[in-house]
Amino acid sequence: MGTWERRFVEEAFEENWISTVGRHLNELEREFAEYTGLSAVALSSGTAGIHLGLKLLGVTDGDEVVSPTLTFAGGCNPILYERARPVFIDSERRSWNLDPELLTEFLEKRAKRGKLPKAVIVAHLFGQCADMDPILEVCGRFEVPILEDAAEALGADYRGRVPGTLGDVGVFSFNGNKIITGSTGGLLVASDQEWVNKARFWSTQARDPGADYRHSELGYNYRMSNVVAAIARGQMRVLKERVRQRRAVAFRYREAFSDLPGITLMPQAEYGTHTNWLSCFLIDEEHFGVTRDDLIARLHAANVEARPVWKPMHTQKLYQGTEVIGGAVAEDLNLRGICLPSSSSLSDEEQDFVIERVRDACPAVSTVKSTKDV
Repeated sequence: MGTWERRFVEEAFEENWISTVGRHLNELEREFAEYTGLSAVALSSGTAGIHLGLKLLGVTDGDEVVSPTLTFAGGCNPILYERARPVFIDSERRSWNLDPELLTEFLEKRAKRGKLPKAVIVAHLFGQCADMDPILEVCGRFEVPILEDAAEALGADYRGRVPGTLGDVGVFSFNGNKIITGSTGGLLVASDQEWVNKARFWSTQARDPGADYRHSELGYNYRMSNVVAAIARGQMRVLKERVRQRRAVAFRYREAFSDLPGITLMPQAEYGTHTNWLSCFLIDEEHFGVTRDDLIARLHAANVEARPVWKPMHTQKLYQGTEVIGGAVAEDLNLRGICLPSSSSLSDEEQDFVIERVRDACPAVSTVKSTKDV
């Protein structure tokens, strides 16, 4: 947190607008519209944005929706909210995101059967964009709309373009663990102002105009609060600095581990800027000397929080039996991927502590130390 956040929150309290109406809500939407070039509506979470985005794309009971299998549950659970059916597609190793070749093959086969999906969700994982050009091409060819889940990629770019603005609907997140945060919250963006107005209507319980409480459609309690918007507005002012800080953390790890076998930073795709929202590495047990799980256990024993890369959705009990195209790449990334402490406020001393614990866990380093001790 910086100084802008406190100033804006104090203004919200002074003006006595702390619920789902207020100046900071309006300003956040206006400023985000300037940032993305699209109309924006502020919501209670990124997941709420994905849900409303799917509704805008016409997803309903029985429809199929394509989703990457390597994603967070909040990015695909809204498919089930609308009683639709997910089809999961594997990752590509170049970016860890949705594989455009597998998507192309899938859509071509479905087109021949006359059974195209209702929509495609593309998630931009860990601060890196999916390779959107081939995805846009094949989805455009078959007229399948795209919902971009840019919750983890605010501040990144794809060939100079803002992620979340390339498909039909884009969704962002201000959750507490994101590169900038409102403590919670999200935003939906679209080029169609009527769609954004509709999403705003749904987000406030779909209350029809008038003094009495009339409802002709199903609505949701999805509107962001003015206080959360105040925090998010302050955070937007330091977005570029937070991106710089996260990238510095990731690259400092990479340099510190450059002499270790079997540990590599998540790929940095050549087509855009990776924010490295999380510093993710792959562990090759054969060369590093211990498994990813062993490394996490050793870090936890030293009071260092580390986590696996997302567990693929097709391996989850909730989605047992769901159709999946491929899956081996996502399973491997989950088995060997580790997310190290990545906070923008991580000090050099704290990062050095993490680095030393990782190095201590590598038998090759331990052997060298033992030889020197003798």
